Amino acid sequence: MQNLTVGSLALSPAFDPDILEYTVNTTNAKNTITATPKDPDALIQVLINFSEINNGSQATWEDGENVVGITVINGDDTRQYTITVTKA
Repeated sequence: MQNLTVGSLALSPAFDPDILEYTVNTTNAKNTITATPKDPDALIQVLINFSEINNGSQATWEDGENVVGITVINGDDTRQYTITVTKA
């Protein structure tokens, strides 16, 4: 993957395509999640607390921990990224 963002929030650690797990804290009710693949033909699936949303759309956060799973499928290669978003 080329880039991964949750609105303007800072991922911890900073995004690196070889790191698969991230955390972020927010007080926002919603943030836009955007995953940008290196290959424009790759498929992206975004799940928030096991519910699918469209890549580039807004996620609504529940209080406490929210788990965002992002799967990138490019031919036979699949990578799974996880972001734990904690809403205070």
